[in-house]
Amino acid sequence: MRTLPLLLPAATLAAALSTTAAFAKETVNVGVCVSWPGYAMLEVAKQKDLIPDYDLNITIFEDPLGGHAALAAGQVDVYGCTADYTPLVANRGTDVVNVALLNPSYGVDHVILAPDVTAADLKGKKVAAPQAYIGQLLMGVWLDGEGIAPGDVEWVNLNADEAVGPMLSGDLSAAYMYEPWISKVLEASPGAKSVTDTSKPDVLQTGIFMDALYMNKNFIAKDRDAALAVLKARWEGLGYWHDHVEETNQMLADFLQWPAEDIGYVIGTNGKSFEGGIYMFDFDESAKACGVLEGDMPLGLKNGFMPEAAALTNDWWIKLGLMTNKVDVTSAIDCSLMGDLVASGYRQSFGPNE
Repeated sequence: MRTLPLLLPAATLAAALSTTAAFAKETVNVGVCVSWPGYAMLEVAKQKDLIPDYDLNITIFEDPLGGHAALAAGQVDVYGCTADYTPLVANRGTDVVNVALLNPSYGVDHVILAPDVTAADLKGKKVAAPQAYIGQLLMGVWLDGEGIAPGDVEWVNLNADEAVGPMLSGDLSAAYMYEPWISKVLEASPGAKSVTDTSKPDVLQTGIFMDALYMNKNFIAKDRDAALAVLKARWEGLGYWHDHVEETNQMLADFLQWPAEDIGYVIGTNGKSFEGGIYMFDFDESAKACGVLEGDMPLGLKNGFMPEAAALTNDWWIKLGLMTNKVDVTSAIDCSLMGDLVASGYRQSFGPNE
C-alpha cells in the first residue's frame, strides 16, 4: 500500500485530505427488482460517467417484493420495477412514490399454456405468476377474459425463470413468462403455446403493463438535487443506448449476466423498441405520461394517463383479491421531479435508428 511520506508537512497533509474530501461522491443506493434490461439504464449512466457527482450503488434483488420493502425502509433510495405496485404503495402508506414511467411492455409479457391444455381445462389446476407483480396482473386479466375467476385456479407464486422447470415437468398448466424463458419453454415443450401478450392493443392501451422508477420520499425531501440528478441520468443512459446500441447491449448483457442476443430480444437493436419486447419511452414521452409536458403519446396512450392506469390497476388488484378497497393512487405518484426537469429545459425525443 502506498502511504504519504512520514515527513510530509502538516499543512500539505491537511490540504491533501481536504482535496480528497472535496472530491468524495455522494452515494445513491439504487435497486433493480429483477435482472431486466429496462431497469438497467442507470448502470449505463454509471459506467459512462453520465452522473459524475454521484456514486450509484446498484443492487439487483431478483425479488420484487423484497426490493420494495428495502425501498420503503430507506435501504435503497431509487428502485426500478413494475408500475402495478403503485396502488399497493398508496394502500400501505409507505414512504415511496412512483416518479416516472419507463416503458410499456410491448409484447414481452405472455401467458403460456402447457401442451394439450386449453382455457377450459384450467379450473382447479396450477397456474404460476409472481404475486403483486405484472405477471399476476396479466394472468388475471387473461383468465377473466376466459370467464375464469381467480378462485377457480390454484395460484403458484413463481417468477418466469422459476416457472420453467415446473412447466417442463408438467406440474403447471399455465405460467406467466417473458423472454428468454418463453423461447426456452416453447422449444423444449412441443405443443406449449402463448395465449396472450402485452402487444395486443386492448392490453397495451390499458396503460397498466408498465415499468416504472420509484423513489423513497425521504430521499427526495432530504436531497432533491440528487433525486433530480439520478432521474436525469436514467434518461442520459437511455440516450447513450440509442446512440451506441451494440456497445450498450453488450454492457447490459455483462451487467445482467445475459447473452447479448437476449438483450436485443427485449429492448431491440434499433435504439427504441422491439415488438415482442418493450418500448422505451424517451424523456419527452415519459413526461407526457406524467402530464407535465404537452403533446400526443405513442401506442394509443393519452397524455397524463399515469393516475388513470394506476386506478385501473387498483380495480384489478381488488378483483384478484390482493386489495380490498379503492385508494387514492395519486398519493403514491410524484411527477414533480419530471416537471422540474421539463421546467429546466431538459428534453429528449428520439425514434428508432435507421
